[in-house]
Amino acid sequence: MKKQRNSKQRQLVLDAVLDRCDHPTADQIYLDVRAKDDKISRGTVYRNLGILSENDQIGHVKVSAADRYDSRLDRHYHLLCTACGRVFDAPMSYHPEYDERVSSETGFQIKRHRTVFEGLCPECFEKEQNLQK
Repeated sequence: MKKQRNSKQRQLVLDAVLDRCDHPTADQIYLDVRAKDDKISRGTVYRNLGILSENDQIGHVKVSAADRYDSRLDRHYHLLCTACGRVFDAPMSYHPEYDERVSSETGFQIKRHRTVFEGLCPECFEKEQNLQK
């Protein structure tokens, strides 16, 4: 991949992702960056999120509702609350042996795998339980 020059806008987008630990959407990042630079466009933010994730400067979490971005660069799994839509880091280690096994059984050259567990976060589960009472 061709090296991209770092721009002021890209740095603002990177800083906005790194300042958060809640797996924000592109729109949330746009609002954060817009608060610092009211001239930046949504397209510029989205384009720079793509460049930053392609260059492994930020993580990209693909979930059903809206893609999320992650300040953590280590390989890890995620939890998606199907009620409120929040994304959390799963408290378990990445398993590279899955990559090796799938590669040896299929001939694919596996770079990584991504796992998103779906369910209810503790808050949404509690709300659901209270509604059923």
